[in-house]
Amino acid sequence: MRVAISATGRTLEDDVDPRFGRCRYFIIADTESMQYEAMDNAAAAAGGGAGVSAGQAIAAKGVEAVLTGNCGPNAYQVLEAVGIKVVTGVSGTVKEAIDGYRTGRYKESSQPNVPDHFGMGGAAGR
Repeated sequence: MRVAISATGRTLEDDVDPRFGRCRYFIIADTESMQYEAMDNAAAAAGGGAGVSAGQAIAAKGVEAVLTGNCGPNAYQVLEAVGIKVVTGVSGTVKEAIDGYRTGRYKESSQPNVPDHFGMGGAAGR
């Protein structure tokens, strides 16, 4: 299964970024082989619409699930519309997130877990 993880860096050892739309990178990984690619998140610096833009970019990568700390309503709607599972509340390293998803520690979210524009301002990461 291919998944996308919001990340603070470009490797499996980097931390999961708690923001989806404004994370710096996405790690696109195969949960079985653990092969991955790092992708810059072009939407991170957007003035608005970061969640929607990030969701569209991820959808183009053919992933089946997104693992992230938080996902707002606009990004959630884009991902849900194309059949991508959204998993929120994820933390630790990217590798730990993938392992946790594979073992059932993290479950699909049924709705966004933060309001619009959560990733902007004071709540914006580490």
